[in-house]
Amino acid sequence: MTSTTLLALAVFGACTVESVEALTLVLAAGVARGWRSAFEGAVAAIVVLAVLVVAIGIPAIRYVPIDVLRVVIGALLLVLGLGWLRKAVLRASGHKALHDEDAIYESTVTGLGTASPAGRRGRNAVGFAIAFKGVFLEGTEVILIVLSLGASSHHLFLACVMALAAALTVTCIGAVVARQLREVPENALKFGVGVMLTSFGLFWLGEGCGLAWPGSDLMILAFIAGLLLLAFTMTRWLSGVPATQAKGHGRASSREPVTAAGRALRAFGGFWMDLLVGDTPEIFLGTLVVVASALLLRHDRVLAIGIVVALTALLLAGSAYRGARPRQAQADA
Repeated sequence: MTSTTLLALAVFGACTVESVEALTLVLAAGVARGWRSAFEGAVAAIVVLAVLVVAIGIPAIRYVPIDVLRVVIGALLLVLGLGWLRKAVLRASGHKALHDEDAIYESTVTGLGTASPAGRRGRNAVGFAIAFKGVFLEGTEVILIVLSLGASSHHLFLACVMALAAALTVTCIGAVVARQLREVPENALKFGVGVMLTSFGLFWLGEGCGLAWPGSDLMILAFIAGLLLLAFTMTRWLSGVPATQAKGHGRASSREPVTAAGRALRAFGGFWMDLLVGDTPEIFLGTLVVVASALLLRHDRVLAIGIVVALTALLLAGSAYRGARPRQAQADA
């Protein structure tokens, strides 16, 4: 019962955050380029996501062995959860700007410009593309979280219901308050959801590797308590680390592929690279080490549990510290 409640809260919170971010781009596209194109782009993205779920997600859940599925799901949740929690710690400690949907909305509208009245009544390719991209990218994360948490715990229907409830809630609120998206406590939600995703990821990873957690599902509560304590401790400590910035060292952009297929392939690869690795390769690589440790040490339950939990804690602390270090120091290192 405890794990079911936590799962429902985790799915609802994560989907609320992603829905707010998608709605921001749809509203911006609608205001700047016309509501018809924005609506069609959002609907098209939802249709594509539904096709992907039917074609890939459901067969994977049905035919992949449950232990393999739990290891993969646990690792995925660990990457996503640690990434969210790291950002939350950095924002709370003043090393990363708070996520302001109103500012993103204004920036997007300004960048898109304003279409003519005739253009707003017809179809607008730019407005369609912005709405499609926003809903598709954020929707992909929603699907990953819903399928991961739902399939691993055998509560897929509950996870789908909570995701739908979150999306409908955000959509209804967005229709009423329109641009006042800052009313949604997104940064606080990301903090809590990051803790829960990490806790579930660690739990299911261990289950898939054959580790019998003491207390069974109650161990999830212990993980949540430990991660909250670690996150708050890191927040207080990092608040004293100076947040200086150095001049940017942007990467030289490589040549854009000429063909449409090349551009699509590059965009597809870039999306997954950004989702799983992004600017925190240490979390992705560290998660692989956690998985390898759990598999190699699974015959020694006590040692395996100790190593896996300790590595996860070190991974969060090390990644947060790396993000808070003065940028000049990182550049000179």
